[in-house]
Order: sequence, then C-alpha cells, then structure tokens
Amino acid sequence: MKCENCTKKECSKKQKNDDTQSTSVDALSSGDGFEEKNEFPTLANAKILLSDCLACDSCMTSEEGARVFQQNQKELFHILNLNKKCDTSKHKVLAVSICPQSLPYFAAKFNLSVNDAAKRLCGFLKSLGVHYVFDTTIAADFSLLESQREFVQRYQRRNQEEHALPMFASACPGWIRYAERVLTNLVTSHICTAKSPQQIMGSLVKGYFARQQNLSPDKIFHVIVAPCYDKKLEALREDFYTALYNSQEVDCVLTSGEIVQIMEQKNVSMEDVTEVSVDTLFDDMKEGDVVRHDGKRSDGYLEHIFKYAAKELFGMEVKEITYKALKNKDFQEVTLEKDGETVLRFAAAYGFRNIQNMVLKMKKGKFLYHFVEVLACPGGCLNGKGQAQTEDGKPDKALLNQMEEVYAAIPVRLPETNVHVQKMYQDWLEGMDSKKVQETLHTTYSAVNQTASSLDIKW
Repeated sequence: MKCENCTKKECSKKQKNDDTQSTSVDALSSGDGFEEKNEFPTLANAKILLSDCLACDSCMTSEEGARVFQQNQKELFHILNLNKKCDTSKHKVLAVSICPQSLPYFAAKFNLSVNDAAKRLCGFLKSLGVHYVFDTTIAADFSLLESQREFVQRYQRRNQEEHALPMFASACPGWIRYAERVLTNLVTSHICTAKSPQQIMGSLVKGYFARQQNLSPDKIFHVIVAPCYDKKLEALREDFYTALYNSQEVDCVLTSGEIVQIMEQKNVSMEDVTEVSVDTLFDDMKEGDVVRHDGKRSDGYLEHIFKYAAKELFGMEVKEITYKALKNKDFQEVTLEKDGETVLRFAAAYGFRNIQNMVLKMKKGKFLYHFVEVLACPGGCLNGKGQAQTEDGKPDKALLNQMEEVYAAIPVRLPETNVHVQKMYQDWLEGMDSKKVQETLHTTYSAVNQTASSLDIKW
C-alpha cells in the first residue's frame, strides 16, 4: 500500500517529504529508520508551573514530569508523520476532541461566532491530517447525569455513612491532584466518583467509537483540546489506562493556546480555513450548532445537581438559581428552602484560596454544605491558563470577558434530553444501573503518600 504522499510504487522509509502540506517534527530515533526535518523549532514543550495550576514540582514525580513533557504538539505531528509512511502497521486513526470551554477562546480570539469557530477549527485540524474532530459535550452529559444520581444516593445514605456528604465535584484535575496529594483521607472519600468529561470522552472514543469502527483501541490516537495544563496530568492517571491494549483513554492533551501556536507556526489564518462540520460518534452524522450546559463558566455541576436533587428529594421544580456571593465572587452559595427550613446548601469554590478556606472549615467541623463545585482556576474553566493569559503569563482580562460573553450566549441543552445518551445507556452500557456503567463512567480517588515538603503549599 502506498503512503498518502507517495508518487512511487515503493518508497524508502528514509524518504524526505518536502511537500508543502506535510508536517514534521524533531528527528525520530534512529530505530525508526528515517529522518525528518523540524518545521516547528520554536514550539514550547509542555511545562507545568505553580502559576499555571496546582501541579508544582512538589506534586509531580520525575516520571510524570517526563510524560507531561512529551504531551505537546510534536507528539501530534509524530503521529501525523507516521500516517504518511508506507508501514501501515504504525498508522493510527487520529481523533481530536474539543472541550466546550475551549471554543469561546477561538471565537473571541478570532472574532468569530462560536459555531463558525468550531467549524473552522475542525477544518484546520483536518487539513493537518486529523481524521475525526469531536465535541466533548456528550461526555459532559454522561458526567452530569452520573453525578446527579450519585448525589441523591449519597444524600439518602447520609445518616448511615459518615463520608456520604458533603460531595465534591470531580471534573477538575487540579483539585483532584490537591485532594489526593495534600488533603488525603480528609477529602478523597467525599469526591464524586463520576469521571470527568475528558476521561468519559476517552472511554467513548476508545470504547464505543472504536467498536463502531471495528478498531482496536490502540489503533486510535486520541487528543483532547482543553483550557488548562492540568488536563495533561489527568490523562496520565493509571486508572485511565487499559492494559489489555496498552492504551490510555486519552493519549495527548493540548491546550487551546498550543493549537494557536501550531496555526502561527504554519502561518494559517482562521479566516482562510475551510469550514467543516464537527463529527459525532454516530456513523456519518455531523454535529449541529454548539450547545452547552447550565453554569456560568463551567459544565454546570452545581446547577444541574441542585435542580435534580430539589426535584428528586423534595418534589420541587427549580427554574432559576440565585447565587449569593460570600467572601468574593469565586465563592458563592445556593440554598433551597422548604417549609422554612434550609434543606439543600450548595457552594461553588473557584481558586485555591477559596478551596483552602473550605477545607479549613471542614477541619474545624463548621462545614455546612451538601455539595461543592470545586475548580482550581479562579473564574472557572474559561480562565484556564492554557488559553486565558497574555504572552508574558499574566491574565488576559479583556479576552476572558469576551469569552464569558460568548459562552453565556451559547444555547443550553439539558443532558436528560440527549436521545443519543439515553440510547447508549441501553445499547452500549447495558442499562443505567449496570456494572458496565460503573466500570466505564466511574473511577475512585484515594490518598497518595506525599513528602512533607508538599503539605504546606500556600496559594
């Protein structure tokens, strides 16, 4: 079989590809048997700093640091190059999944509507050689539905189980890292077991989609485009690895800013990119307009769980949620009253200063909340350091304001109304209460032994 760019019946593995449409990375190891020139000499390698997220050197092992270092644009182009070679045994189906909080960045940065931004981003990625581009909103549907059900079950067991409540959201890997490495048993048993949207998307792509395409999971290279660097660490978790296929659910995470770096290096303007509709996991169907979930700057765990719990536990329909800001705008409270009694008390805690205050209250036994949506970044996911900062590393407040406006204007879709999700529960997951649901959509969090020097980090 000939390569995509071959003009000969047989080609040498050492052939240099000077086609202007080809993309190359650093020279591969001599064991690969061919040489490639580096067209991306200025691309920054992934480096996680305390100013970017939780994962400072005290919280990362040297092995993790090395693996995070490998998660950069060069890895993407390594796979693209292999796909252009004659050795089909090394070819991969390349799938890219885009987080909903990344799309407003591209829309605001390039002055596009969010729907146009999604299609142009898809067109750009496919022009590089990506086969499929997905939206992770469907994965967030699953994560929200599982989180809702788990909260209600925990609430009903609150008098029998010491650690049933409070329940903490599990979608933010920076928060999870902090809880497992620093807070340990004080918090880990309270974390919701539903996987984050990123990792559920990994299960969907390497599980459901792979089966639909009759592919082995290790034949798919799955890239996530996300707002923050911590998502790179999340992809490396041992519980998101399938030993049978030697395959991670997510092979590489690139931040929104790293995608823009690729555009800049290739001198590509979004205005010149052909619009291509985003793919779905279902045969040849294409995505429609971009939708989001309730929530100002995130996937809306607080709002969805609050409304669901109000209805399931107390028979109350909540249409609108009223937030009460406490010490600052990143620590807000929502309550539900029935017959003059507060029956639900939820909070949103964004940024590590608020998280530390929350944990301090737990230690003092003064914690009143049933559920907390915890996010490491002040301002939420839109403010991820992989997209919302200037070149000198400072917050880009003007861009963030634009992103928030774009995100707020996206139509809301309830996860319960997604017919594909309901069908997948029955056809793929064998019912909502099946063992397969627990294996595919849930995980566990536990304390990790850590050195004393990492226990006193202050934000």
